[in-house]
Amino acid sequence: MTDATTAPLVRVVDVHKSFGALEVLKGVSFDVGRGEVVCLMGRSGSGKSTLLRCINHLESANSGVIVVGDEVIGYEWRDRKLRELRDKRVAHQRADIGMVFQAFGLFPHLTVRQNVMEAQIRVRRKDRPAANAAAEQALDRVGLLEKADTYPRFLSGGQQQRVAIARALAMEPKLMLFDEPTSALDPELVGEVLDAMRELAASGMTMIVVTHEVNFARNVADRVIFMDGGVIVESGDPAHVLGSPKEDATRAFLERVIG
Repeated sequence: MTDATTAPLVRVVDVHKSFGALEVLKGVSFDVGRGEVVCLMGRSGSGKSTLLRCINHLESANSGVIVVGDEVIGYEWRDRKLRELRDKRVAHQRADIGMVFQAFGLFPHLTVRQNVMEAQIRVRRKDRPAANAAAEQALDRVGLLEKADTYPRFLSGGQQQRVAIARALAMEPKLMLFDEPTSALDPELVGEVLDAMRELAASGMTMIVVTHEVNFARNVADRVIFMDGGVIVESGDPAHVLGSPKEDATRAFLERVIG
């Protein structure tokens, strides 16, 4: 029997996803260990973001299974078949999976503190003092505690994205998903977000990151998975995948992003 501490936290098994006639994921499988940082890389349209959205069931896979911890995400076994869960049950599962998008998604009419507290109160059912304590702790982790009572419009894009990270962290997730979190930022603001993500990785957070930031992947990831055309074409240690890629698609991508 596999020990729970050594079993993968995430198992993606033969996942397929189509939008009409367009097949976006064509049988993707991989595991992610506890505390592991995995970067998904590849050109636009290769299926990376769709895969990330399937992991927390923002998109339903057409076939295949995704397991986080000991739960099949979005489904349960009934009568020897996988049946899709109702929205309330899926929301309960998502509470354990933090996700940071390209767009920050902060409520403009709420302060930073209130933004970070909101999901804790509505989803985790925390009382306000507990939610506030968790919000302050999360904001402190991303270096923004002094901005707790500021409204989002007074923050830079990098600061808003760090608030979005704090909002996800305050939910105490098992897993953090990042979908190109720096792509909407001006170049001078990218570093502060990547620094916050490095701190998370160093703390032992399990992370799956869709990114084009090659230096981040090289220095922080335990593993790089390169996707092209809806399949995994190369996977392994960042030094090998990014330094000595075997596949033509990987080499062409790196030539474009590094220049």
